[in-house]
Amino acid sequence: MPVSPLPVDYQRLFRALPENLLLMAPDATIIDNTDSHVAVSLKSREEAVGKTLFEAYPSVDQNEGDVIFQSHEHVRRFREPHTMPLIRYDLALPAEQGGGFEERYWQATHYPILDEQGELQYILQRTQNVTDQHRAALRAAQVQGELDEAHDRTRFILENLPVLIWTADAAGHRDYFNSRWLAFTGRPMDQQTGWQWLDGLHPEDRDRVRGTWQQSVATGDPYQVEYRLRRSDGQYRWILVRAVPRRTATGEISMWVGGATDIHEQRQMVQELLQANEQQAALSDQAYQLYQKAENQRETYESLFMQAPAMICILRGPEHRYEFVNPQYQQLFPHRELVGRTVAEIVPEVKDQGIIGLLDKVYQTGETFYGKELKMQLERDASGVLRDTYFNFTYQQFREYGQPAGILVFAFEVTDFVRARLELERLRDAGPAASAEVSA
Repeated sequence: MPVSPLPVDYQRLFRALPENLLLMAPDATIIDNTDSHVAVSLKSREEAVGKTLFEAYPSVDQNEGDVIFQSHEHVRRFREPHTMPLIRYDLALPAEQGGGFEERYWQATHYPILDEQGELQYILQRTQNVTDQHRAALRAAQVQGELDEAHDRTRFILENLPVLIWTADAAGHRDYFNSRWLAFTGRPMDQQTGWQWLDGLHPEDRDRVRGTWQQSVATGDPYQVEYRLRRSDGQYRWILVRAVPRRTATGEISMWVGGATDIHEQRQMVQELLQANEQQAALSDQAYQLYQKAENQRETYESLFMQAPAMICILRGPEHRYEFVNPQYQQLFPHRELVGRTVAEIVPEVKDQGIIGLLDKVYQTGETFYGKELKMQLERDASGVLRDTYFNFTYQQFREYGQPAGILVFAFEVTDFVRARLELERLRDAGPAASAEVSA
């Protein structure tokens, strides 16, 4: 004989569902709710059943009651589900939890339950607590806004540096010139991109410069050349140009970044000094003026680095001794005196994190290192506790007299942005189960 199925207690089954569900009559009178809904609403079933939604939860009317009412109207009118916009609904805490209200954000959908004739019999409300996701999204937006502002400030600095800056793609085609370059040459951007920039060179320098540039593009070696560039007034001025390639994680060149400075006076001065070598007094005076100009330029760049919105420092020699640290960098270690000390000596926690090895490699090979969202564990105060900190940074070798002299560090801290993004990814991967878990 077939075994008769056991009777199903549907009310008990409904209440045990792992969702925040509220069953209402068409007029919003509460008929029943799940145990999960009871838990997140902080109100017993007995206090809610038999009352309308707005009577059982009066704070709804103070916050987003009209939005909920309009959603009910949509279900009653069109007999189709309706998802409300994100609403804020603060929960009233019981006295044993301190009383008052707790800020919460919710995503709710109302579903029509129809009878056999297609008439609306019930409205089922499914509610998800998205407070953590909402706050994480707001924080991520704030962090992104701060990063955008930092990038805008950096771009502003690059546009206004007393340097002619340009970029090129991996094939060597120039694709950007800053306002200083455009103002110097007096020609618009669209007349200098690609290889058109060569038209502004002195005819005697053009072939030599083209060959030098093509050689660097082909080999990936740093580019350095002096040539005469036509100024907007028609005068040819000697400039010194340097460029380095930006490489991907696999070592492929993705772009070139170059800068040029006007050295016309310095070059003329050197020629005059060579020609007037017998006039020692004049030689000494002119050399002093050249030194003063170089010193003034150094002070200008030092002032720029001190005010830059990025963390900048200069590490001198193979032992990586701090020679210069701007305020943004010093804020990482307010309890440490960096200048004059080596990285290994003053930041010992990075020894086992591979940082010294990276610095050694950049210093020895000259290959620039680009770190993206690289995590370091640093002691940010005098507590002795290491904290996870994320950076986007560049280690770039600089040379003097043809030999390696040190490393320039240029970095942005992106800890808050990375944490917000990771939290968003975790919540997105967890899906509705995470929301139910947070609600419980």
